[in-house]
Amino acid sequence: MLALPSFHAMAAMVVTVAMFIAFARGRMPIEIISLLTIAVIAVGLYFFPLEGTRPTDGLILAFAGFGHYALITICALMIMGRGLVVTGALEPAARILERVFKINLQLGLLVSLLLAMTLSMAVNDTPVLVLLMPIFVALAARGAMPASKTLIPLNAAVLIGGMATTIGTSTNILVVSIAVDLGMPQMSVFHYTPIVLVAALVALPYLWLVMPRLLGDNSVTQKSVKRRFHTRLRIGPESALVGEEIAAIVPRLSDDILFHDQPGGPLQPQQRLHISGTHEALEDAVRVLKGQLAPSWVVDRIRRESAAKGQDITVVEMTVTADSRLINRTLPTSGIADLYGVAILGIHRPERLMGERDQYSEGGDLRISEGDVLLVMGLPESLQEFADADSLLMLEGARELPRKSKAVLSAAIMFFSVFTASIGLFPIAISALAGSILMFVTGCVKFDRVGRALSGKVIVLVAASIAIGRIIDDSGAAAWLGETMSLGLQHLPAAAVLAAIMLFVTLLTNFASNATAATVGTPIAFNIANQLGLPPEPLILAVLFGCNLCYATPIAYQTNMLIMSEGSYQFKDYIRTGVPLVLLMVATLSILLVKTYGM
Repeated sequence: MLALPSFHAMAAMVVTVAMFIAFARGRMPIEIISLLTIAVIAVGLYFFPLEGTRPTDGLILAFAGFGHYALITICALMIMGRGLVVTGALEPAARILERVFKINLQLGLLVSLLLAMTLSMAVNDTPVLVLLMPIFVALAARGAMPASKTLIPLNAAVLIGGMATTIGTSTNILVVSIAVDLGMPQMSVFHYTPIVLVAALVALPYLWLVMPRLLGDNSVTQKSVKRRFHTRLRIGPESALVGEEIAAIVPRLSDDILFHDQPGGPLQPQQRLHISGTHEALEDAVRVLKGQLAPSWVVDRIRRESAAKGQDITVVEMTVTADSRLINRTLPTSGIADLYGVAILGIHRPERLMGERDQYSEGGDLRISEGDVLLVMGLPESLQEFADADSLLMLEGARELPRKSKAVLSAAIMFFSVFTASIGLFPIAISALAGSILMFVTGCVKFDRVGRALSGKVIVLVAASIAIGRIIDDSGAAAWLGETMSLGLQHLPAAAVLAAIMLFVTLLTNFASNATAATVGTPIAFNIANQLGLPPEPLILAVLFGCNLCYATPIAYQTNMLIMSEGSYQFKDYIRTGVPLVLLMVATLSILLVKTYGM
């Protein structure tokens, strides 16, 4: 006869279910729900402590998540990801994938999913996602598929790939180690890989074609059309495009670039082209044409001052007011570069006014008018001095340019962290923490910018999930659920037994932790196999697979939380896309285990 769960076990299950319902309804911010969950656990355990503990031990349990190594790891990984972005280290990889996405969006996503699965088979899944996530965020900014439609499928592909080998995740190693302690033979690295590969082929169409359709476009909607800036782009003497016709160059540039007064004949070194486009499109044109939007001497001067002062170069938009001395002047006659050490990259003016010839000087340069918006590059103090002296209104949305001089260094730091974690030299927590510290020390990430890398929502959510996992385990709720399950499997067929074990472990994984699921589920599966006369290995593998089916909630695994802020996801996004994938994988893996082991 099964005994009733203890008071603490029942309370732990009630709190877990209540938290899940609150997350799923989405009426309160995730941060508030997470903090309320921590508060309920802390207060409850203070007044009703667990057996053999003091009231203050409950407070330690509830708030331990804020100092837990998992949270430190996630924060460190976010910082390293930020380092790759602000140094522009991922731009080459992003451009390669961007070409694939330009051929076809669906083809680009398929190639990315297959790449993610393959990499995570040999490398720990968390570093793989850390490497790929900033690339897809950058691709979304370049006009590819929105990050909210790609990051959850990408994360699922990484988790499926990580399930395929015993070294793919630390959870796999834990399950295999517990099984050896129970008397089972050691499994090799690729012991069960064929089973997972077949299941991955079954799941791939869902990840590729269905999952993105279930996700909305959570990208920030532009309140207005991006400004287009007119400028004179100077062709560099080292440009490989010297001698080519404009018509041959246009396909290589962004669709946002327009040529005005197109010159006849091939391009010549130092030739000035009148073009217009968004800031991003102009940067792309500079890269492709190897040219300059401003005189090279002032750009070099800004870069030297940036290196000497340790300040980031900033690009900001400034509006010309009625009191500005710049009105009716052109950029060559304004003396801006000499006076303030800043560079004007372009001028925005409504298109309906651009055709008026009296707006141009004899040399073809645009005369500055009241209401024009200047795109200005320089150091913060120089920009402020320029705005104050020439009566300009500095607009919001200043953008810091990537510190490309540190791109190779940041990539090397990331490779060091990923490599040492993947070969098991250091735990992922140690390698990620060391990598983030190196990012700070070397200047790849500035201390005063670290807030941009971290997400408060993710931090409190991680802390709440750790507290929930601890109380489910310490209260005996997980053990009681496992005992209850074993009593109900006596008369079921083998496939149903495997599916039930996998679903039970999946439930623990998505609401407690992978470690809890592995620790509780492996001995239970081994005992069930002995009681029902079934071979233990497929049941142990059912536990291992279940520990990796953590798609249905953001608190299930650290990679789920890493993508949450970047994709602007809600709790319901994980449920909507993850539950069907869990059911698909459970059904497929259960059938494959029955067929493989002849049960």
